[in-house]
Amino acid sequence: MRTIFSIKKPVTFFVAFVFLASYSCKEVKENKEEKSTEVIAEANAEPFFDLSLAQWSMHKMIRNDSVDPYTFAEKSKEWGFTGLEYVSQLYNPELSDANYSEEAMAAFVAKSNAEAKKHGMKNVLIMIDGQGNLAADDEAERNETVEKHKRWVDAAAAMGCHAIRVNLNGSSDPEVWKKNSIDGLTKLGTYAKTKNINVLVENHGGLSSNGTLHAEVMKMTNMDNVGSLPDFGNFCITRKPDSWECAVEYDKYKGVAELMPYAKAVSAKSNEFDAQGYDRGIDYVRMLQLVKDAGYTGFIGVEYEGSELGEEAGIIATRDLLLKANKETK
Repeated sequence: MRTIFSIKKPVTFFVAFVFLASYSCKEVKENKEEKSTEVIAEANAEPFFDLSLAQWSMHKMIRNDSVDPYTFAEKSKEWGFTGLEYVSQLYNPELSDANYSEEAMAAFVAKSNAEAKKHGMKNVLIMIDGQGNLAADDEAERNETVEKHKRWVDAAAAMGCHAIRVNLNGSSDPEVWKKNSIDGLTKLGTYAKTKNINVLVENHGGLSSNGTLHAEVMKMTNMDNVGSLPDFGNFCITRKPDSWECAVEYDKYKGVAELMPYAKAVSAKSNEFDAQGYDRGIDYVRMLQLVKDAGYTGFIGVEYEGSELGEEAGIIATRDLLLKANKETK
């Protein structure tokens, strides 16, 4: 009996030792994982990007609530941004009624510069809409479109912006569209280079939202001042008839990855948020990781387009989501 008990005690002790050692190892592993997460969060406390606001986030305020578009700088500063991304169409009918005359454009530049300076804001870029189709099938139309964009290149230069954002609307035939796009971009890019301005193409519907084709145009244009402006959410290639609902959508993560090598600006589209503050349709951590892995460190522009929150609340929610997602990147 003594022999039996003398064997059981060491076994019991050994089992207890193994259990405690195992528990201790597990605890150490968990502590390491917690510390690793803390280290990543601490390292990412400061974002790798600067925050700008896309003025389109305020389009309802301006169009429906009669908010003066020249309060853009003031409001952006209040909301915690340092950069301004203007939208040309939000200054209509002021500019369109004057047919974008030199006097009207000069007044727009002067007032925008004064407000940016007053509030210590950086003019980043101007998003150009309604000025024709740079990838139109008709060469005369493309040339006219280039001429219309030149006044915006001049405005961007006078405002200290680094770029204008353009659209590549045109043919639905991929090969024709690529050819026309390269022609339009080369002509505009050549002029913009004399003003030290970049010409950036956003994925903004149609074939421009096909990441593969868009990237091919960037590569074939091959100009150091012609690049992309990846938008997290604008990857609808075709919409359903008489509807804004998307019929054919390109993979947004694939598209951003394809466009980032040519990116000179980035747009953080947002719509609706869950209870934790994450966008319901876009994985912001995944998107920011793609941007970070590409070595991008410039401005990321908040572009809220949702309807559940008001514009101010949506802008702030998107800003906070970018900062939170930044801490979760590697």
